[in-house]
Amino acid sequence: MQAIDDIKIVSIDFERPPMIRKEAYIDLYFKLSGKAPMDWCEDFNTLGRQMEPGVKIEKNDGLCVEAWVKDMNHIAPHLEEIKQQILDCNEQYIEKARQKQLTLLAANASAVGMDSEQFKLNEIIADLRF
Repeated sequence: MQAIDDIKIVSIDFERPPMIRKEAYIDLYFKLSGKAPMDWCEDFNTLGRQMEPGVKIEKNDGLCVEAWVKDMNHIAPHLEEIKQQILDCNEQYIEKARQKQLTLLAANASAVGMDSEQFKLNEIIADLRF
């Protein structure tokens, strides 16, 4: 399994190529390097609603970023914004996992006491940066 910080856009989804539509916009489907977890997709979609134009990932699929633009000259800049959003989402996801681990370690430490060897071990583990 790949690490969360390895998730990135690798190409256009060639099964759904960009097309100019009657409604004067272009649908874009960007393939990810691997399947993103559902909770990562939910975080990405929350961030995506803040972008203009918005982007999303089907959370049950987790393989493709869906986006659109009105002008083909906006594709490259929009892609750069999406790539930055993916980096931000990766960092946010990693930090949430770290906070969850710290909470579990703190609960474990309170159960064993602050002077114990287990507490010291928990502190060392919590400070590790992967």
